[in-house]
Amino acid sequence: MPQPRSPRFLPLLLLLFVGSGCAALIYEVVWFQLLQLVIGSSAISLGVLLGTYMGGMCLGSLLLPRFVRTKLHPLRVYSAIELGIGICGILALILLPLINTVYAAIGGQGVFGIAIRAVIAAICLLPPTLLMGASLPAIARWVETTPKGVSWLGFFYGGNIAGAVLGCLLAGFYLLRLYDMPTATAVAVTINGAVSLISYILARKATYQPMAAEHSEHADQPEHADDPDRLDATVESVMDPARSSADVRIVYMAIALSGMCALGAEVVWTRLLSLMLGATVYTFSIILAVFLVGLGLGSGVAAQISRYIRRPALALAVCQFLLAGAIAWTAYNLAVSLPYWPINPTLSTSPWYTFQLDLLRCFWAILPAACLWGASFPFALAAAATRGEDGGKLAGEVYAANTAGAILGAVGFSIVLIPWVGTQDSQRVLIGLAALASAIVFVSLRNLPRMATAVAVLGAMGVVWLVSAVAPVPWLAIAYGRRMLIQNDPGKVLYLGEGRNSSIAISELPGGEHYFHVSGKVEASTEPYDMRLQRMLGHLPALIHPDPKSVLIVGFGAGVTAGTFVVHPGIQKITICELESLIPPAATRYFRGENYNVMNDPRTRIYYDDARHFILTSKDKYDIITSDPIHPWVKGTATLYSKEYFELCKRHLNPGGIVTQWVPLYESDAETVKSELATFFQAFPNGTIWGNDINGEGYDTVLLGQAEPLKINVEAMQQRLDSPEQKAVARSLATVGFPNAITLLSTYAGRASGLAPWLANAQINEDLNMRLQYLAGMGLNFDRPVVIYDDILRYRTFPEDLFSGSDDRMAQLRFAIAAAGSK
Repeated sequence: MPQPRSPRFLPLLLLLFVGSGCAALIYEVVWFQLLQLVIGSSAISLGVLLGTYMGGMCLGSLLLPRFVRTKLHPLRVYSAIELGIGICGILALILLPLINTVYAAIGGQGVFGIAIRAVIAAICLLPPTLLMGASLPAIARWVETTPKGVSWLGFFYGGNIAGAVLGCLLAGFYLLRLYDMPTATAVAVTINGAVSLISYILARKATYQPMAAEHSEHADQPEHADDPDRLDATVESVMDPARSSADVRIVYMAIALSGMCALGAEVVWTRLLSLMLGATVYTFSIILAVFLVGLGLGSGVAAQISRYIRRPALALAVCQFLLAGAIAWTAYNLAVSLPYWPINPTLSTSPWYTFQLDLLRCFWAILPAACLWGASFPFALAAAATRGEDGGKLAGEVYAANTAGAILGAVGFSIVLIPWVGTQDSQRVLIGLAALASAIVFVSLRNLPRMATAVAVLGAMGVVWLVSAVAPVPWLAIAYGRRMLIQNDPGKVLYLGEGRNSSIAISELPGGEHYFHVSGKVEASTEPYDMRLQRMLGHLPALIHPDPKSVLIVGFGAGVTAGTFVVHPGIQKITICELESLIPPAATRYFRGENYNVMNDPRTRIYYDDARHFILTSKDKYDIITSDPIHPWVKGTATLYSKEYFELCKRHLNPGGIVTQWVPLYESDAETVKSELATFFQAFPNGTIWGNDINGEGYDTVLLGQAEPLKINVEAMQQRLDSPEQKAVARSLATVGFPNAITLLSTYAGRASGLAPWLANAQINEDLNMRLQYLAGMGLNFDRPVVIYDDILRYRTFPEDLFSGSDDRMAQLRFAIAAAGSK
């Protein structure tokens, strides 16, 4: 007679699944950051990345029951899986630089580039994600497919999610903030190793009899009914006797729709919440953690309930119906309630107080729906289960259906629905998907009371009302994000757009100034200080370079920086790399005068892609590369401030080429600015700083780098500006307060060698630590640009070896620089 499997090991297995989930989320965060460096961070790249990641998990959950024999001890299989995941984690760190080199050599843009990205993502992610997807089906063979046994699968799923919450917070708030990706990977590998070892030891202590064999020989033998070690002992409810194979397919369809809805909602709500909370790495960690907490809570409660209900399919249908209401609740909060909570994020410079408020707002808005999605999985397991079947097959198929739907939801909403119909209608689609999942299960149920039809009709009417009641997110949230309530007179909106990669707005202030907003941030405007900065980014390198012919502009923005090159007669090729395709046409419509209609200039060519990916795969070299990305605290932007990125730019410069980079001093602290400057100077040790102030007080800066030692002939620059062919250049400079070369060069604020003492302990932003996005996220509430700029100026001395010219011209420049640094 086969030995029964003792349930005394199940709580320990639950803890192992917690550890497994913790390691998996650490890997997910690290791998996504690593692969974004190679394939880019555009919506298409991330869609390919996410689709591959979840596709691997889906395949793993399906393949294990088919190719791993049931006679193998589940705990030994689980041990091997965890060990394999740890090995993959180590290999990812070792192989990524090689993949990066190969990808740079292959190149590839457009459709071919997308295909190459997909292949690279598959090579990197399929092996470990196949193993991750196989872990639940592997351990599912340890439990029996009875109501109590299936409920343990729900507990395992919930425990895995609980571990994922821990891994998400551990990686986002500690390991990557204070250390780097190799350290985070080492922690995850250690966890995998511990889980593998404990599982292997348990396998030696716990006997195992394959479930199929056990039930084929003893399915009707009642002698174990009073055995307390049997998982199917007690007075539990029996499996639904009216279920058929067609009903099981309905369950798979419903849980697939539920997965589609869940990941689609995560995409939409993360986008909207990041507007209101600030799109830092910490915000994304908080949103994901709250979402996972809801999944774990819902799964745990539903797993307990599923032990006792006779019709789990009905519970699944009710759960999906309630989800429609929960989605509407979140949509209401994101559009009508949360944006108007009386919160001023600038009241405290400590980010930890802000994190508490962010956590509260996320719980309030998205927890109900997340709990219901978590509950859907155990109900689906119970509804699809047949007593005595292979638990691995059951868990694998339900998990695969859920994950397949999740892939469609993540890719479909991020790449198709949001740019097509916007977030408002996307949330309406979410409500409809939840109602559809409920309806298809409800229709398949038999022997329901007559009142059920009336309830269903009323429910359908309620869903229609919920869909119609979804409101659009206020334009102030898109324009000003977390600071929307502290705008004194924000003016009126001229344009709103929700693109594949970002949401944009263009507004007009009462005084007539135009503001350009991207995802809750003002990124450009016609204010004098912004115009001056944008023109400096272009005119400085164009006038310092003796004869520039080709330029690359990273980020279109309002187009003003790119437009500065239009008026330089020697420029023959203007290449612009912009992530969001909505931006150039909208900016051209409202900033045409300020940007000299650069979009339609015959020398201009625009590429819609991630800038780092574009430069990595480009074979071209340029005389000037100017980068005006969004703030470094925005998640993903730190890749455009890393040492490796600057080295990449340097390799794409022609001899004598120049790089300029924007560095904001506002909404930042000294440590963040030091990191930006020190990292740039690592790649350009001859680099210089040029200040853009407001009434003599610091605001933001331009970093200028050249591979060779920088030499600026003041006399020659002024002669160029005085020449007839440069009249348009002189006029463009004069309109922003630079009537001659002396006033432009008087913005000199220092250089790498002089600032060495101030930057001595600065943290270098590298690809493997992305230190800047964690520093900048912590310094977001600081707004002391004057103090930071004054600190920089204390190290400034007049560089005799940098400038050259007549004695009179040099005396004028020396006086102008000294005056620019005085109050």
